[in-house]
Amino acid sequence: MTDDELHQEIIEIKGKLAEMHNDIKRLIERSDHQHVNSLLSYFHDYFSNAIMGYVIEDIETDLERNLVQQCSMKDVCKSNFTEFLKNNASLIIRQEVDEEALSKHQSELEEIRKNAQSDTCDICLSEVTELFKKQVRLMRSLHIYNTEMQREKSILEIPEEFLVKEVLNPLSNKHRFQIFKAVAIEPKTFSELSELTGLRGGNLLSHIRKLLQNGIILQRHEKGDYMITEKGYKILKGLNKMHSMLKSHI
Repeated sequence: MTDDELHQEIIEIKGKLAEMHNDIKRLIERSDHQHVNSLLSYFHDYFSNAIMGYVIEDIETDLERNLVQQCSMKDVCKSNFTEFLKNNASLIIRQEVDEEALSKHQSELEEIRKNAQSDTCDICLSEVTELFKKQVRLMRSLHIYNTEMQREKSILEIPEEFLVKEVLNPLSNKHRFQIFKAVAIEPKTFSELSELTGLRGGNLLSHIRKLLQNGIILQRHEKGDYMITEKGYKILKGLNKMHSMLKSHI
């Protein structure tokens, strides 16, 4: 499978994901978010495995076609190359690929090259290297892998005013954060939020309004219960991921 063919397959998959995203967006507005989280996890696994199937087929087809046919070590090398490329391809099912994992595989490839027995090995190793690079390009196109330089650039591009206004300011209060977490689990009434936070009347209402105004939570209908929005859910996932990363360094 060529890069263009694989790219076209990915475009079609992304199109299907976009359609599902709209359905999930509506579902998020009115459903139990634990159920939604399970659905999102299922869709991620399903499409990651589908893409993996294309990648593995690509590995087997290209190696069979392009390795040196008359070499006595062909079968052994093909088996080793296939295992190496499949291990690298397995990174695709992750939601994010770190540079350390890819660097480790790059080092393994360099070690294989150093141990090459003959000049004809260069032909086969060039094919393996190209397949490796193709997998890295695929990871980039799926937005699950960025180099350190790309991450630094993306950090510099974060709009300070927007982030402070839309995320940091609304959640920079203990009681608002309590409300935010509570409605992420299940919809809550005003009375339930009052009992949770210990706040009453206008004091509680002012915090709820802050979250409503910034689109982080919504009220189902007038005097109805409160629940998290799609924007709020994305923020929560990001904060949860950040918390998990920070815990590992404490």
